[in-house]
Amino acid sequence: MSDEKCSYGYVEFGEFRVERPGIKKVGTFAGVFCPVVLSMFSALVFIRMGYLVGNAGLLVTLAQFAVAYLIVLFTVTSICAISTNGAVEGGGVYFMLSRTLGPEFGGAIGTLFFFANVVSSALCISACTEALVENFGTNGYLVGESGGIPDSWWYRFLYRSVLNAVGLGVSLAGASLFARTSLAIWVTMLVCLASAFLSFFITSPAQIEKPDSNHLINTTYLNYTGLSVSTLASNMYPQYGRDYTTASGQLVDFASVLGVLFTGVTGVMAGANMSGELKHPSRSIPRGTLAALLFTAASYAALSLLTAATCSRELLQNNYVYLLPINVWPPFIAVGMIVATFSAALSNLIGASRVLEALAKDDIFGFLLRPMVSRSGNPVLAVVVSWALVQVGVAADSLNAIAQVNSVLFMTSYFAINLACLGLELASAPNFRPTFRQFSWATSLAGLCGSAALMFSLRALYAAGGALAAAGLVLALHLLSPAAAEPKWGSLSQALIFHQVRKYLLLLDPRREHVKFWRPQMLLLVASPRQSAPLIDFVNDQKKGGLFVLGHVRVGRLDGAGDPLAEEHQYWLKLIDHLKVKAFVELCLAESVRSGAAHLARLSGLGAMKPDTVMLGFWDDAQPRDFFREPESPYRTELFDAGGGAFPARRAGAARLPPAEYVRILSDVLCVNKNVCICRHFHLLDMAAVERKSPRLKYIDVWLVDLLAPSREEAFSVRGLFALQLAAVVRSARGWQHLQLRVHTTRHEASLTVGSGDSPAPDGPPLQQRLEELLKLLRINATTHIISDWPKLDLSRWSDTDEDLYQRVPATYLKTVNSIVRERCEQGTAVTFVQLSAPPREADELCEQYLQVLDEFTKDLSPTILVRGLKSVTSTSL
Repeated sequence: MSDEKCSYGYVEFGEFRVERPGIKKVGTFAGVFCPVVLSMFSALVFIRMGYLVGNAGLLVTLAQFAVAYLIVLFTVTSICAISTNGAVEGGGVYFMLSRTLGPEFGGAIGTLFFFANVVSSALCISACTEALVENFGTNGYLVGESGGIPDSWWYRFLYRSVLNAVGLGVSLAGASLFARTSLAIWVTMLVCLASAFLSFFITSPAQIEKPDSNHLINTTYLNYTGLSVSTLASNMYPQYGRDYTTASGQLVDFASVLGVLFTGVTGVMAGANMSGELKHPSRSIPRGTLAALLFTAASYAALSLLTAATCSRELLQNNYVYLLPINVWPPFIAVGMIVATFSAALSNLIGASRVLEALAKDDIFGFLLRPMVSRSGNPVLAVVVSWALVQVGVAADSLNAIAQVNSVLFMTSYFAINLACLGLELASAPNFRPTFRQFSWATSLAGLCGSAALMFSLRALYAAGGALAAAGLVLALHLLSPAAAEPKWGSLSQALIFHQVRKYLLLLDPRREHVKFWRPQMLLLVASPRQSAPLIDFVNDQKKGGLFVLGHVRVGRLDGAGDPLAEEHQYWLKLIDHLKVKAFVELCLAESVRSGAAHLARLSGLGAMKPDTVMLGFWDDAQPRDFFREPESPYRTELFDAGGGAFPARRAGAARLPPAEYVRILSDVLCVNKNVCICRHFHLLDMAAVERKSPRLKYIDVWLVDLLAPSREEAFSVRGLFALQLAAVVRSARGWQHLQLRVHTTRHEASLTVGSGDSPAPDGPPLQQRLEELLKLLRINATTHIISDWPKLDLSRWSDTDEDLYQRVPATYLKTVNSIVRERCEQGTAVTFVQLSAPPREADELCEQYLQVLDEFTKDLSPTILVRGLKSVTSTSL
C-alpha cells in the first residue's frame, strides 16, 4: 500500500489515506458531532438567550435564527460537497479553500479564519469568566453573601488568563485527548440543558434577584412568571433596552442582537477543523455537521419559546443568566455554563493552531511560519502562538463587543466557502464529483449572497475592514508568497478563466473582423532570448493590448523518448516572468528552421486570435551579446545559468542560418498573407532611457520610401500605411508618448535615369499637403518631412520579379540613402521604421545579394524595423 499522492486538478486526492504511526484517530460522533454542538452552544445557550429574546422578542429572535441557520445550512452543503470530493487533511476549512481557490485566496481566507478562531476562543473564555463571576463572585448565585472570588477588571483578566493557560495545557497534550473527552463533556452539557428545559415546567413563579454587576436599574427583584400566555404575548415583539455588561450601558439594536446570535452558529466548522484527527474526514464531516446543525436548531428554538413564555422582559434584559436562579438545582446551569464555554474555547484554540500549522506546511508565508510545522503530529509552537493571540483578545472588556468581530470574521469564511463551491460548479471541472449531492449552484449562491448581506448589515465598518484585509492579503500573497510563485495545487481561478476564455474565443468570429478594431498581433521568432531581450521588451510595448507570441524553432525530430521541448518550455515561461512581458510561448520541433517557422506562422494562436505579423531578427554577423550576464544589463539574471545554462547564445564566428533559408522564411510568411517585420540594431535600444524620458531620445522616424522603387505614392499605399500605423502604436504606448513622430517621404515619380533632383510635381495638391491631410484623417499626430535629395534609381529595364534587380542596385545609391537616414537618426531617433522590399523567390545567390542590399541600407542606423505590410490596418470612418 503506497502513501504516495497524485494530483487530480484542484485537490490532492490520495487513493489511500495513510495514518502516521502512533496517532489515534476519532470517529464521527466524538470527532465532529460533539465538537460542533459544544462550539455552537458555547456562550449563547446558557448565557445570552435572555439578551436575545428580551431585546428582539420571540418572533424576531426566531426569524434571526432562521436566517442564520439558512445561511449556515447552505454553507454546510458547500463544505460537504468540497470535503467529499477528495481526501481532506489537517487544516480543515483552510485545506479545502486553499486546494480549491489556490494559495493566494486560500491563504488569505485561511488567515482570516485563523483569526476568527482566535477571536472565538477569546469570546468563549470571556463568557466562561462571566459564568464564574456570576456563580462564585461576590453575591454570586452559588455562594450568596458569604463571600466568593473577588470581581474587578483586573481580576476578570486574571481569571481569563488562567483559563487560557489551562486551555494551553490541554492543547499541548494533544487534540485527540480533547476529542475523546468531548463525548463526556457533551453528555454533561446535555444533562444541564435537560435540567433547564424541565425547570420551565417545574419551577413556580418567583421574584429573581438581579445580578450584582447590573448597575443600570434600581429594582432589586425581577419577575419569573412561569408558563403564561400573557408573558408570551408581551415577549413577542422587539423592545430594545441597554446592555448592562458594557461600562456605559450601550443601547442594544437589531444588528448587535444578530451579531451575538450569530456566534451560536459559527461553531459549525469545529468538525472540519478536526479533519487531521478524523478516521474518515470525507464521510464524518458531512454526517456529523448536519446532525449537529439539526440538534442545535431544535434546542435553540425550544429554548427561545420557553424563555418567552415564562420570563418577563425586565428579567431577560437585566439578568442574562436567568436560567440559573430558576433551575431546579442551580449548580446544573453553573456547570453547563462553564463546560460549554470552556470546551468551545478549547475547540477554537485547537482549531486555530491546526489552521496555522496548515498555513506553515503550505509555505504560504515563507520563513515567517516555517517553525510552526511539527513532526510529532502536535504543533506545539502553533498552539503557543495561538494561545498568545487569544491572550491579547481576552483583554477586551465586553463579551458582546467581541461577538461582533467574531461574527464578521466567520461570515467572511462562509462567504469564501460558498464562493469556492459555486466556482467549482460553474467551472464544470470534470474532476469535481463530490459524493454529497444535496447541493447546487443555487444553494452556494444563496449562501454567498446571504453571508455578504448579513455581514454588512451587522457592522458595515467591520465588514469593510474584513473585506479590505482579505483583498490586501490576496495581493500580498500573490506578490510575495513562495506558494503562489510555485503553486503545488490547482487554482479555481484558472478553471474559471479557462471556462470563460473558451466561451469568448468561440464568440470571437474571424469572419466579423473589421479594420476599425484592428490591433497588432505579433509572432516574434527568437533564436536565443539572451541576445534578444531588448527586442522582446520592445515588442511587448508595440502590441498595444494585442496578441504577442514568442516563437522558437528547435531543429530535431521526435525519438519516442518523450517530449524534447517540455523542459525548455518551462524556461520560456520563466523568461516571460523575468522580462515581465505579456506573451504566449510557442515552441516547434522541425527538421529545419524554415519548416518550423512556417508551422509557427501558420498555426500559432487559437481561433480568431492568431498573429497577423511575423517579426524576426536581422541576418548579420554582429557580435552576439548576452544580456542575462552583462553586469550593466537591466535584464541581468542567473535564472537560466543552472545546469549548464538555458538558451545557449550563438558564439562569434559560429555557423549561421544560410542566407537562402532566411530569405525563404520571409517569402513563406508573405505567402500565407502575413505581414513581415525585420528588426535590426535592437541591442542598442535602451528601454530604460526611453521610459525616463532621456533628452537624447526625441523621435520615432517613419520612412515611407521603398528602397528599390522610391515613389511619392508609397506614403499612401497599404505598405506605407502599415508602417505608419505600427509607428503610431509604438508612440501611444506608455513610456513612449513623449517622443515625436516624424514621417519622411520623397517627391519622386517613377524615375527613368540615375541621378538626383526633383521630378516635376503632377497636377493636384502638393505632396506635403496631401500627407498632412492623411495624417489628420488618421488622427495621427506627426510632423511631415519631404526628402528632396533622395537619389533616383533607374528602374526602366527591370521589374520587381527580375532576378538581376538586387545585384544591379548601385553601391553608391545604397550608401547615399543610408547616409540620409543615418543623419536623421543622429538627431535623437529612438526607433526607425523603413520599408522592406519584396524578397526574391528563387535563386540562392539572389538571396545573399538581397541581404547585402538590406545590410548596406540599414548599416549603423538606430534600432530599425524593416516593414512589409500586406493588409489594410487604418480606418478613417466611424
